[in-house]
Amino acid sequence: MRIQPTPEDLIELTSSWQGERFPDGRPKVPDEVLEEIRLATTEEAWGVLRRQGHDRQFAGGWRQTHPGNVLVGRAVTSQFLPHRPDFDSAVVAAGAREGHLAPDKQNSWIISTLVPGDVMVTDIFGKVRDGTVVGDNLSTAIAARTGVGAVIHGGIRDYQGISQLDGGVNFFFRDADPTAIRDVTLAGINLPVRIGDATVLPGDVVLGTPSGLIFIPPHLAAMVAESSADIRTRDVFGKLRLAEQVYSSAEIDVGTWESHIEEDFQRWRKEQEQADRAGQATTRS
Repeated sequence: MRIQPTPEDLIELTSSWQGERFPDGRPKVPDEVLEEIRLATTEEAWGVLRRQGHDRQFAGGWRQTHPGNVLVGRAVTSQFLPHRPDFDSAVVAAGAREGHLAPDKQNSWIISTLVPGDVMVTDIFGKVRDGTVVGDNLSTAIAARTGVGAVIHGGIRDYQGISQLDGGVNFFFRDADPTAIRDVTLAGINLPVRIGDATVLPGDVVLGTPSGLIFIPPHLAAMVAESSADIRTRDVFGKLRLAEQVYSSAEIDVGTWESHIEEDFQRWRKEQEQADRAGQATTRS
């Protein structure tokens, strides 16, 4: 058995992604796409995924350590199961073969795989008491390695210490408890996991907002970014024309604009793009 799949296994698991990958096989959605998604709302992302047939990518009902920070990054998934001695022995042996030499710190095995931009997404079957995957020390390690944070479908401890971390991180979790993690075994890293009602694959783009968590398949990430940017641009145009009293609220506040408004919008957007290019050329000169 293996704790982590081979790169070939991950490529097969995430075969819809045709772009760059990490050495371990995980999809590597470009940083610039992640930054665009950071500006998206949960509803904007959900709308794109639903239209593409991905109806079950949202999970709600979370606590957060840093509620003002939007969580965006690439998922490193992991799963814990209730402890069973013979299974735990097999996991410890497999972990040793893969370089994990601390059998009683299996939550640290996950952290050792993280790189900048990763989100640690861990399913510990909603366990809170004795299910605290991280405290302030391990959370500090996650923040240092990723600059992003984590999603824990279970518990955390040392909430006050974690909440003092800076650097724009955020940790989504079910609840806090003073107990330490025990009576569980790590089932694997970078395998499909269930978080709430969502199935999460390694390399999914995680978007965490006050509304909850959206897990975006990598091959749809650019579409979400583009759709969100288009909505924001249309919002600017619509408010401008309302302020100018060119159109009524009934004309603007609809799902699809009539053709004359859409044509006006496309002309306006082209003018804005030309003005932006001219401004950039002036700055360079």
